[in-house]
Amino acid sequence: MPVDDADVARDRPTLVARLGVRDAVVVGMSAMIGAGIFSAFAPAAAAAGSGLLIGLVVAAVVAFCNARSSARLAALYPASGGTYVYARHRLGEFWAGQAGWAFIVGKTASCAAMALTFGSYVAPEHTRLVAVLAVVVLTALGWAGLQRSTQVSTVIVVVSLAALLVVVLAAVRGGTAQAANLQPFPGSDAAGILQSAGLLFFAFAGYARVATLGEEVRDPARTIPRAITVALVVVLGVYALVALTSLLAVGADGLAATSAPLRAVVEAGSWARWSPMVQVGAAAASLGALLALLLGVSRTVVAVARDRPAIARLATIHAGSRTPRTAEAAVGVVVLVLVATLDLRGAIGFSSFGVLVYYALANASALTLRRDEGRPLRAIPVVGLVGCIVLACTLPVAAVLAGLGVVLLAALEWAVRRRRRPTVPR
Repeated sequence: MPVDDADVARDRPTLVARLGVRDAVVVGMSAMIGAGIFSAFAPAAAAAGSGLLIGLVVAAVVAFCNARSSARLAALYPASGGTYVYARHRLGEFWAGQAGWAFIVGKTASCAAMALTFGSYVAPEHTRLVAVLAVVVLTALGWAGLQRSTQVSTVIVVVSLAALLVVVLAAVRGGTAQAANLQPFPGSDAAGILQSAGLLFFAFAGYARVATLGEEVRDPARTIPRAITVALVVVLGVYALVALTSLLAVGADGLAATSAPLRAVVEAGSWARWSPMVQVGAAAASLGALLALLLGVSRTVVAVARDRPAIARLATIHAGSRTPRTAEAAVGVVVLVLVATLDLRGAIGFSSFGVLVYYALANASALTLRRDEGRPLRAIPVVGLVGCIVLACTLPVAAVLAGLGVVLLAALEWAVRRRRRPTVPR
């Protein structure tokens, strides 16, 4: 059964509300403008050719619906934990567990992908070592307090956008752009386009990171919806411009042939000397996304651990910094293990499946809202729910099977906890 607010009210330390609209927008943008845009175009182009432009639109529509549903719910439930909290209140414990574990597993895989992308741009010959160092340093930064981390994110977003501007200018003015590079269009069937949308969703998924930081946002009813919408609209415009100009410059085959597609765009023409700027931007963007993800995942771990006595220690809030240091350290350790074992492109598909499940449950939760609770237009959560399910099912088979394994494990964990729960005598 859904959980009533009164049943979950507890005397426990809370996180400090420090974030305003600008800071919250930066957190969301730094999560989106990361390794996704620097790496996701390659597998998307391989799946759909120039049809990735259609896939981008599909991913954007699903992301918009998810953002609107998440914004309504986050304003009503401004506690850290995002969809885990929403599903717990609106759908019940079982679905909350699914949302929590889908987010944690999917976004932990994203953390590994971001770290590996950083390593591949900074030191290709020592990718994993550099990725490990990045995870250690950013985990320590989280320990130092959220406000300092958002200041770093501001700088990273500026550097990332500057690098993307170089990509666009190089594509347009480098001498290789031609309409013929868009042919054949769309270059794929519906299944390929939908798969590209699912893979590109990996690059969009940071827009609701603000919701997972709910307890740390000032005036959440106003700040969270505005920050999510602003961050998503800005990033959508950036992605569309970069995707179109990149295809014009090198075509779908050129993007699909490399794990660093945007560097390939710059190096294809007369702007090749600007390639180091793109490498620096990709590295900075990966760090920004990794930072935001480590913050978001650790806050969701706190929310999940609060309801599970076996791992309740992970919900501890450090008295001095008022940050969840134990959860941050645990997440950092798991990411280090994944960095040592995961393949970058496989991680994208696995992460996308988990995040799509997570947002499917956000939309399902939004469908239960009443008008007096700020219910969105009914079509928004419906389109979001159906879109998430369809895109998840069209991802590569290995990603779908691994994701279904997580779903089954989450169901098993819920069943075990329910069986061990003491019965109340009548």
